[in-house]
Amino acid sequence: MSLTDPSTWLLLVAAAHLGFQLTVSLVVYPALREVDADAWPVAHERHSRRIAPLVGALYVPLVLVLAAAAVAQPDASGTWLALVGGAVSVVTTAAIAAPLHGRLGTAAERTELLRALGQADVIRTVGAAVCLMGAVLLVA
Repeated sequence: MSLTDPSTWLLLVAAAHLGFQLTVSLVVYPALREVDADAWPVAHERHSRRIAPLVGALYVPLVLVLAAAAVAQPDASGTWLALVGGAVSVVTTAAIAAPLHGRLGTAAERTELLRALGQADVIRTVGAAVCLMGAVLLVA
């Protein structure tokens, strides 16, 4: 492993991404589900404000290292596994999770939206795990 090798960076970023997803799934979303209705607007706004920079700090490097790995090792099966897993996470976040969060800010059907967000989060977490598996194959 070398710091000039995109595979090394992909491994690091993919591991961080999976750790982030697991934290959201196991800690953040369960805590949000416990917020009372009267405290919900403030709690959700604080969550959104705090998590947005983390999402950017993880997803931008993830996309960049996935692209670098694709250029460096386009024929490697680990590259394609990482690309598929990463794409699943990124697309699910952009197409499903972000719009759900937008609706959650003032939603009356909060329980239903949180359930849908939890389902989207499972997809994102599986994508992150697949991405990490691909990255491990690349450095193995």
